[in-house]
Amino acid sequence: MNWKWAAPSLGLALVAGGAMLGARGEAQSVRTISAADKQQGAQAHPQLLQQFGGPYNGPQASYVTRVGQKIAFQSGLANSASEFTITLLNSPVNNAFAIPGGYVYVTRQLMALMNDEAELASVLGHEVGHVAARHSSSRNRTSTIGTVLSGILGVVTGSSQIAQIAGQAAQLYTLRFSRTQEYQADDLGIRYLASAGYDPQAASTMLASLAAQTALDARLSGRGDARSVPEWASTHPDPASRVTRARQGAAKVRATGTLRNRDAFLAALDGVIYGDDPRQGIIEGRTFRHPDLRLAFTVPEGFTMANSPQAVAITGSGGQAQFGGLAYRGNLSAYIADVFQQIGGQGARVPAESVRTTNVNGLQAAYASSRANTQSGQVDVTVFAYQFGPSTAYHFVLIAPAGRGIGPFSSMVQSVTRLTNQQIAAIRPRRIDVVTVGAGDTPSSLSARMAYTDYRLERFQVLNALSGNERLRPGQKVKLVVYQR
Repeated sequence: MNWKWAAPSLGLALVAGGAMLGARGEAQSVRTISAADKQQGAQAHPQLLQQFGGPYNGPQASYVTRVGQKIAFQSGLANSASEFTITLLNSPVNNAFAIPGGYVYVTRQLMALMNDEAELASVLGHEVGHVAARHSSSRNRTSTIGTVLSGILGVVTGSSQIAQIAGQAAQLYTLRFSRTQEYQADDLGIRYLASAGYDPQAASTMLASLAAQTALDARLSGRGDARSVPEWASTHPDPASRVTRARQGAAKVRATGTLRNRDAFLAALDGVIYGDDPRQGIIEGRTFRHPDLRLAFTVPEGFTMANSPQAVAITGSGGQAQFGGLAYRGNLSAYIADVFQQIGGQGARVPAESVRTTNVNGLQAAYASSRANTQSGQVDVTVFAYQFGPSTAYHFVLIAPAGRGIGPFSSMVQSVTRLTNQQIAAIRPRRIDVVTVGAGDTPSSLSARMAYTDYRLERFQVLNALSGNERLRPGQKVKLVVYQR
């Protein structure tokens, strides 16, 4: 994890040649990937990798590449499947997207929600469908938490740089499309499935699993036990209606096969990291721990977190915040001034006499606040910094209603602490473990092995696309989430 805030300007515009849709969503023409698209994608690719935790380097990566190239080739966007670059991202959120030049991405977390190869192909086909249908001209890139923070700070500072900084919570990166566009991408993805020999019904089963996961995430967040997670494929259409529509659409296409390839998929998936990668920090309930940085903090009740390789975004009804780092020159006052300049541009200045020093759990700390006007009223902007070593410091940027200052975040800024060697040793990643159902095994007995303290049965059912009363068969393979031994 690189905890030095960078602000890459992606400038992504999903404008690629491909199947253009008429009024009824029917394909009209096909072009190959242009040289301009290839150049644009090649420039954006390394920046996207940086923002999404990099590529996942497990054996699953080559499997995803193979399936992705097979399904993307059905779009007619390239003369060869090898022209597509398919990447499995080391990201703990459910997400997938595609950019010009034949670059297609899916996160390991979304892969873990799938139950066969056809569902993987359906997700990748849907994203290629957005590019093929040229939906970029009206797409709106949003981030569930990042937009809130960048919107406030953008008004405060008048600087576009803060929008990029806030966007460093890149796990929140989603591509929002209209209802019609989502349906068009669904239709194209189903066509790609059918032409590649997969069961076209995989699109509907994948959408059903995603809807179930989104509903479970909502229940978990109500208990303060989940971050705000962007779901793959915008839910502008009603989820239940969308599943039904995909099922009906699959029944109408001319399928050349019914391949699901469940066993091969589960064999490839076995062992993949699930949830946070400790190298990027771990969120457990309301607490964030980072073993490499040797630090931890806890957000207030009612607030949620989203982690990225560059920063942790924090949001709640009382305000927004972000935790990250900049280069440290040995002086906390100068560091705070650097942060204000980073978020506000060259004109942002904080008088040295306004910086207050304190001690937090044995750490030297300092903070400064500034009042700012926004379109919805005044806010307090606070930078709270901590020295972790002679050349290392980290900080929060806090945004709260005017007059509240640090108020809603008081407990959080006081919770920052160093991790002991024993605490670091106790941090273990979760992984997918594919097991074979034995005689007498039930959803209840198997879910008891899940590496969670609550909602074990519900997590198990959603992960395996099981209905509430569905029984297991001896010999059936299912997924568990367990701690790495």
